[in-house]
Amino acid sequence: MAKALNGLVVSPDLIRDCIAGKRESQERLYRKFSPKMFAICLRYADNLQSAEDILQEGFIKVFNHLDKYRHEGSFEGWMKRIFVNTSIEFYRKSINQTHYITIDKAYHVSVDENVFSRLAKQDLLEMIQKLPSGYRTVFNLYVIEGYTHKEISKMLNISEGTSKSQLARARGTLQGMIKAQR
Repeated sequence: MAKALNGLVVSPDLIRDCIAGKRESQERLYRKFSPKMFAICLRYADNLQSAEDILQEGFIKVFNHLDKYRHEGSFEGWMKRIFVNTSIEFYRKSINQTHYITIDKAYHVSVDENVFSRLAKQDLLEMIQKLPSGYRTVFNLYVIEGYTHKEISKMLNISEGTSKSQLARARGTLQGMIKAQR
């Protein structure tokens, strides 16, 4: 039985054929999901080239682990988790090259929450892309993916205070970008 996901149908036959290594099926799966998965990669990456690298790495993992998909829940959700984790791994590898401010207590920035709701989705995504890597990663994990600061601290090997600080600074920076556009 096929599952419809936002207009996308993923049949067990398609998954089985991908596992069997049939290139046409793998290409069909890639074409169906690459735009959505690339959007995830772009949210975490510093630039287009990095996003493309994450996309490629993510699909390699999907195809290598497709036999572990249990056909429970959303296939798209299963893939999304792989791409978020791949993005985090990419971030961890690049963190040695990124200057990171560590603060044990959260830095409080006053943020006008309504300013974000008045913004077009694409504009906000472009602004998020311009954030420093640490800010962007924490912002994506907390605001978009819904992880807690405790979970983020474990994923990124930072303190909860640093996670809170990075989020506050990301929000403050975004608010400044939005005000500058007016």
